[in-house]
Amino acid sequence: MSKRLDPRNWASWKPFGIGERKPNNYLELWKAFRSVRGNRRYAWRILSRGTCDGCALGTKGMRDWTMPEVHLCNIRLRLLPLNTMPALDPAVLADVAPLARMRSAELRELGRLPYPMLRRRGEPGFTRVGWDEALDLAAGRLRGARLGAYLTSRGMPNENYFAAQKAVRALGTNSIDNAARICHSPSTVALKQAIGAAATTCSYTDWVGSDLVVFIGSNPSNNQPVAMKYLYHAKKQGTRVVMVNAYREPGMDRYWVPSNAESALFGTKITDHFFGVNVGGDIGFLNGVLKHLVEHDWLDKEFVDQHTAGFEDVRQAVAGQSWEALEALSGATRESMFELAKLLGEAKSAVLVWSMGVTQHTYGEDNVRSIVNLALARGFVGRDHCGLMPIRGHSGVQGGAEMGAYATGLPGGLPITPENAARFGEMWGFSVPRTPGLTATDMIDAAHERELDALISSGGNFLEVLPDPAYCRQALSRLGLRVHIDIVLSSQMLVEPEGDVLLLPAQTRYEMEGGVTETSTERRVIFSPQIPGPRVGEAWPEWKIFTELAARTRPELADMIRYPGGTPQIRREIEEAVPFYAGIAGLRAFGDNVQYGGRHLCPGGRFPTADGLGRFAPVPLPELERPDGAFTVATRRGKQFNSMVHERRDGFNGATRDAVLMSPYDADRLGLPDGAEVELNGAAGRFTGRVLRAPLTPGNLQIHWPEGNVLLDVSRRSPAARIPDYNAVVTLRRTAP
Repeated sequence: MSKRLDPRNWASWKPFGIGERKPNNYLELWKAFRSVRGNRRYAWRILSRGTCDGCALGTKGMRDWTMPEVHLCNIRLRLLPLNTMPALDPAVLADVAPLARMRSAELRELGRLPYPMLRRRGEPGFTRVGWDEALDLAAGRLRGARLGAYLTSRGMPNENYFAAQKAVRALGTNSIDNAARICHSPSTVALKQAIGAAATTCSYTDWVGSDLVVFIGSNPSNNQPVAMKYLYHAKKQGTRVVMVNAYREPGMDRYWVPSNAESALFGTKITDHFFGVNVGGDIGFLNGVLKHLVEHDWLDKEFVDQHTAGFEDVRQAVAGQSWEALEALSGATRESMFELAKLLGEAKSAVLVWSMGVTQHTYGEDNVRSIVNLALARGFVGRDHCGLMPIRGHSGVQGGAEMGAYATGLPGGLPITPENAARFGEMWGFSVPRTPGLTATDMIDAAHERELDALISSGGNFLEVLPDPAYCRQALSRLGLRVHIDIVLSSQMLVEPEGDVLLLPAQTRYEMEGGVTETSTERRVIFSPQIPGPRVGEAWPEWKIFTELAARTRPELADMIRYPGGTPQIRREIEEAVPFYAGIAGLRAFGDNVQYGGRHLCPGGRFPTADGLGRFAPVPLPELERPDGAFTVATRRGKQFNSMVHERRDGFNGATRDAVLMSPYDADRLGLPDGAEVELNGAAGRFTGRVLRAPLTPGNLQIHWPEGNVLLDVSRRSPAARIPDYNAVVTLRRTAP
């Protein structure tokens, strides 16, 4: 890594960016220090000896495998109170009416869940029960029930996912799903079809020294802050950073890396080339880029000929798409498409990175296919400084699907077929269902139609993460049994029930005896040891809760489901069930890790497909209709982790949670000053907020998630991955001043 100062990349000559709008990272450190008073030694041990439970970069303590520097981000600091806070007073749950009026952040601040709690139909709140009573009650209701189970990715380790999916399948259903469904499930579908692997093909080290790193619908400055240090070093090595997005994210323009002296003092200019597109216009733009690559003969012909199939179909498809249609859909010009095509065509290496701006559409799978087509056309797979990277926002997402906690997949990402079900049935000693189960969104539909009897929700909050909160609330209220497993309270626990509701207290990853593992975006399986410190009440590890529920529901299978050897026994079984996780059973100390597949998947252009070839896929232009005068609105994240909002104002752009981000062109055209109150109306609902001018592509708006979920149509989902569409077409009117 170069240590020489390079003023060409400085964002500002003002020391520490004084007076600039940006997050104050040092203030964040102070807030974190204050938030864990009374448990600071324990908090320090978590930071220095645990594997990060924030985003999926996967630091060990405060270091990683990409560069020998200290890494610590605001996301991890803000999660510290959840891992160190004392127990709440169970008496506050005796009547939930006052709690129902509290914001989610206020509910979390009440403290950790210490004991099993039960609320029966008609009761005002919860009473404390013992574990045996809680588990026996649930087992009696689960026996023969139509069941769904959902696991969020907040710090969820591989061991919990694996044991939970096995337990749910022992109960006779494949209806278990996890947070990957609503973030990167289209990436899983499209990558599996195209390259035979549903994971990033490269490592973070490939960013540093690559000719180009291209971000499409992704904002790591907000969601993976440690990654900005990688970009700082990449810029020092001459890497150019490209961004394709509807919004020119301020943190991706300029960033002050707090743990690097040069960047902390002068900031770093990050994005070299920005291409503004419409929300949902990615296919139009990327197909136009590919059309230019073909027309100007900027292809890696040797790679295409020797290592891929289907290129001719794609060539014909983009040839048949007119520039006028591509421009109308994308909101960008033919010339800007040419500019990116030229950058890619002249680059010897590039890493293409994307996130939920690409996946959370009804055509999310096709969005990903259009990115894969570009990488295959230029041969940017399977070699140094090249790759396809669906960057993950949570530490448990990558492992969740690979462990089989997926309604449409078994361990190892195998599809649910009679043959694969029989294989795992033989391994586990009980019959495994042979058809896919209900996805997370399908479970809510089934509950709404009274076609689901029971739901087990481990973490998460459907009222905040899924479209149309009122619809979700109705669905949750109609279940005969809800089992909520978590470390803190959430609003979905308080929904008035028609049946019984159980709250079961969970341990954090740092409390689990035997340690646990997570899988990072770069496919690195990392051990996180148990951290000595205070423990809360009677909390159990989630793997034990799920297996005990199944064992009591089906006692004849108890010996096949329980893990008396704890997490080391689970890891041994993971290694047997998922061969490419070889080595996980040997992880037992801080820093132990194994990167499955090595630095690169598809090395030398050899793809793990039936014939060893990567597959191009023609991508049709989606039919998007935006009536005259209407806007397309996207939901964005700001100063939050998942739906957990940490601050009411975003330090990057000054937006409050009710902000309606709008281009200056549209604001001037409509005579709307900053702060003007406006109402957005869509097919699903309405949202009231205040205008904030922002560098957005005209015709597009952004509002915060989850506040904006009231606008989202619950029926709009992608065809294969079943991901909800987190965008909407709306009309806008100014409310009376």
